[in-house]
Amino acid sequence: MKKIIYLALIVVSSSVVAQEEEKKDTTRVTLKNIEIILIDHSNDVSDEMDTIDAAPDEIEKNKYEAHWAGIDMGFSTMTNGQFNTSFDNNPYWKNDPARSMTWNLNVLEHKFGIAHEYFGITTGLGFSFTQVAFRDNYVLNSTPDTLFASIDTVIDYSKNKLKAAYLTVPLLLEFCTNKDSDKSFYFAAGVVGGVRLASKIKREGEIDGKEFQQKNKGVYGLNSFKLDGTVRLGYGSWGAFASYSLLPLFDVAKTVEVYPLTFGLSLNF
Repeated sequence: MKKIIYLALIVVSSSVVAQEEEKKDTTRVTLKNIEIILIDHSNDVSDEMDTIDAAPDEIEKNKYEAHWAGIDMGFSTMTNGQFNTSFDNNPYWKNDPARSMTWNLNVLEHKFGIAHEYFGITTGLGFSFTQVAFRDNYVLNSTPDTLFASIDTVIDYSKNKLKAAYLTVPLLLEFCTNKDSDKSFYFAAGVVGGVRLASKIKREGEIDGKEFQQKNKGVYGLNSFKLDGTVRLGYGSWGAFASYSLLPLFDVAKTVEVYPLTFGLSLNF
């Protein structure tokens, strides 16, 4: 009989403790046959760890969008340094502008704000791929001392281009009209410096009724560095640009001065 009484006391005490603990965290409301249980999670540790501070930090506050990163596509014409495309003594430098294309892949940008989003200095990193298309079957010849071209009277070339790739870095003064870059007119002017990474000649044509393709890597008298003066303007993600080479394209000790002039369109990321 005593064992039964002790067992009953243990069961009753356990039930009371459980109810006390439950009262701390839950509230029960009974409406006829429906019981509603309200659970208080205010003391849960996990809830305290879910809070995220979404406020921007100082770096985000001072980060302004530039108009450099993106893709440029343009066409180039060779000039003699006086915005003149005539080369009376060196006619082979009078290129085919419709086939002399320039592609710029601008991958990184950063804008140092001077007057918040409206005015600042833009820099970044990019790659420039240029090609000079020759006319009238001119074949470029390069020696340690000279660079010239002669007409090939045997082969009819469908493609005859000098290609070069550069790593580029801009330094631009940029003006914007709106804090939101997608709704802003912009104007940027400055210089773009570059270092040559690779260059080659690519020719395609037909000889004795057979098509051929030729690729020859080489320097071909190209300068190791380039420096272009440039202007860029547009609205939102779309724009236009123009650039003019401030350094000769080729080593002036080997040939005459040649300065590319490029016009094109841009799509900003």
